[in-house]
Amino acid sequence: MEKDKTVVLATERYGSGESWKYLVEDGVMERKRDGDDGGTRRNSVIGVFKSVFLPQGYPESVSDDYLQYQFWDTLQAFSSSLSGTLATQASLRGVGVGNQEATVAAATITWLLRDGTGMLGRILFAWLKGTKLDSEAKKWRLFADVLNDIAMFMEILAPNFPTCFTLIVCAAGIFKSVVGVAGGATRAALTVHQARRDNMADVSAKDGSQETLVNLAGLLVSLILIPLVTDNPILTVTLFFLFTVLHLFANYKAVRSVVMETFNEARLSIVLHRYLRDGCILGPAEANPKEPVFFEFRKTVPVKLGVRLQELVQSPEELNLALKNNSMPYLLGVKNGCVCVCLGTQASICDEIRAVCQALCLSSVLNPATAEEEAPQTLVMLKSQSHWEMVFNSHKLMDQIFNPFVKGVEAAGWQIHRTLLDWDEWRVEWKTKSN
Repeated sequence: MEKDKTVVLATERYGSGESWKYLVEDGVMERKRDGDDGGTRRNSVIGVFKSVFLPQGYPESVSDDYLQYQFWDTLQAFSSSLSGTLATQASLRGVGVGNQEATVAAATITWLLRDGTGMLGRILFAWLKGTKLDSEAKKWRLFADVLNDIAMFMEILAPNFPTCFTLIVCAAGIFKSVVGVAGGATRAALTVHQARRDNMADVSAKDGSQETLVNLAGLLVSLILIPLVTDNPILTVTLFFLFTVLHLFANYKAVRSVVMETFNEARLSIVLHRYLRDGCILGPAEANPKEPVFFEFRKTVPVKLGVRLQELVQSPEELNLALKNNSMPYLLGVKNGCVCVCLGTQASICDEIRAVCQALCLSSVLNPATAEEEAPQTLVMLKSQSHWEMVFNSHKLMDQIFNPFVKGVEAAGWQIHRTLLDWDEWRVEWKTKSN
């Protein structure tokens, strides 16, 4: 009979976690946890951990790949922290710490030169490559960590070459400044991808908390390592090698775990060529593992987006050729071994995607490394003796395939309202007819 007097007024849930019930019994309202009460203490500990180190609303507030990426990123940060301890010890020994013959002035000058060259390197790299860090975040993220390991290795070896010590640590300082720019910028790009509720600040803050915890753990382990490696260069190099292997492996797994739903040139090329080959459209989870994460040095036909009109046509006749069969707000042609795309002022995001698709088709056809049997039959038909004839035929091809393709990629889960395509800022207005 007592049970019959208990009435559930309401239930509430915190995100996807624990739920509670509001009960009324004998006129008194009481709040109770829903389910078994045996794990209350364990649940409260987990809840505190999640609130301190994970974004609010996890896992709904972040991307599906968040946990896997953060696991590997945490592992690489820990190994990098230990490698950094070994490099710092070597640098301090190189500037004279523990050496009675070393002077404070000489050590200070060496440190200032290292910091100064690093600052110049940071400015120069941001100027030259800043626009590439969004579109190729995975490549630059991995590149930054490889370069960081090289810089630390140089610092470890520097004390063994006292005559070149300042030069070596300055070069390492430049490398580390590049790492700071590339690593920070690509981390920001990945934060934009992970934040699903416009909660980029929260995701970034919790990533900082996770990194601080890892660095604290690395500090504690370093206190054990330092007495072991002091005056023992062989053990120092051996441990550094082991930590570096772990660091690079964890970094590779981290960038491979990222599944981005926006198109850059590499992901768009993968999806497009698969569609042209067999009509199948790959989703983000299928295309991302195929995306290259290392810089490739093989010979290709590059695609230049958003170029000046002068880079595409040099005469009114060539402008007329670029406009032939073309009703789109962009011009496209082949110049100096590159496929150049000149974008109009009225071009939409969809027009940009179509222009890049068309440019990628031409690049694939012109690339001598592409075997004819490997190329989709649709692209083989584009081959012609004249570059302009190939451009005309590519316009016809896009008219046939682009609308079904763009509908298919949207249905497969790709975002088409924004892209990470590397467009320059030139925009051109032209007359549709030229006398």
